Amino acid sequence: MRLSAAAKNVMLNALDESQAAGMKFASLHNAYNSAGTGSTELTGGSYARQPVVWDPANLGAKATNGNIVFQVAGGAQVRFVGFWDAVTAGNFLGMTPNGGGIPQAFVVPDVATLDVLECVAHGFVDTDVVTVWAVPGDPLPGGLTEGNLYFVVNKTNDDLQLSLTSGGAPINLSAIGAGTLQKVVVENFGAAGTHTLTAVTMSLD
Repeated sequence: MRLSAAAKNVMLNALDESQAAGMKFASLHNAYNSAGTGSTELTGGSYARQPVVWDPANLGAKATNGNIVFQVAGGAQVRFVGFWDAVTAGNFLGMTPNGGGIPQAFVVPDVATLDVLECVAHGFVDTDVVTVWAVPGDPLPGGLTEGNLYFVVNKTNDDLQLSLTSGGAPINLSAIGAGTLQKVVVENFGAAGTHTLTAVTMSLD
């Protein structure tokens, strides 16, 4: 079924902070948390989940309202932002890369160019840190794992390759596939400080 923007808005508004099971609190994580156990959530110092206020959904998207400020302990790394229905424990409801931009669709369609991701007008630059997300109906290319971090290498306007290290050798992909790429901004805290989220948007495609 192809949902209308109005239907998507209804679904997204059911996740805001006014709902009993809504996305009421944000968290910071040092790695992707696919299981939703909270095992990758930051700890230490004065860190705590922070309350979230969402704007009403519009055109199938819903954004946070106002800055969200966290206290972060020294030595921490922030890579992902999570959302929960409770200030402690509770249900894990989703995760997005820290500082992530708009997901960019890619495809690896041909074994002749297996290690090259076709991603038209992607806007990434070499050394950018990205993660990959699966899309319904298509497997990720063999050799890539959802939520893992990769570095962009050998980019052109419409193509790129991924490496496990900055400036390293491209990953040898083992099968064709497709997905989306999203930038991850990694924040390193040598000493205790604050981490501010200026905006997070969730959408239904």
